[in-house]
Amino acid sequence: MLNLILLGPPGAGKGTQASKLKEKFNVPHISTGDILRDNISKGTELGKKAKEYMNNGQLVPDDLVINIVEVRLLEDDCKNGFILDGFPRTVHQAEVLGEFFKSEGMKDYKVVELYVDKDELVRRLSGRRLCKACNAIYHVTGMPSKKQGVCDACGGELYQRPDDNEETVIKRTEVYNSQTKPLTDYYDKLGNIVHIDGKIGLEKVLAEIVKSVED
Repeated sequence: MLNLILLGPPGAGKGTQASKLKEKFNVPHISTGDILRDNISKGTELGKKAKEYMNNGQLVPDDLVINIVEVRLLEDDCKNGFILDGFPRTVHQAEVLGEFFKSEGMKDYKVVELYVDKDELVRRLSGRRLCKACNAIYHVTGMPSKKQGVCDACGGELYQRPDDNEETVIKRTEVYNSQTKPLTDYYDKLGNIVHIDGKIGLEKVLAEIVKSVED
């Protein structure tokens, strides 16, 4: 069983690594960002509330996120584990999540933090492109699609997220450092976090994560 929390600033590679880990361990990749963006595209009440925060590079308030995560973790496909990406983002969320784990008997879980410096994050995110159809991730210089603007996997249209422009990326990084970075101190005290350099390459990062969760 794999119960894994992936931490790291926007652009650290959490989504890419989670996709690979999902295939390897056959557990769901739960991205709160994807859930919120899906609600935005569908025009739900949650989506309307979240849109303003996300487009300004701000964190969506706890009360809009915590219930979504708890409900998702109780679905049948999470019985053998999960990969949680984008939650928790604050110490308060981590504390609430910890209480939820206890109440559901989920005692064993690992936390992995991917760390990357600000300049590299700006380079990564400002060049990131996503597929509208299947959410595959590309980069205009680092990992381009074979045909510009077209997804290799499904032929869908590639696009740049509104919050991936340089100004918003810098703001998102600042928000992460001020509100989310204290999570590493929280999990350090619990003794269940591993820190991995997100710049050592996709395959090396994956190998380090697998090693940490299998130890």
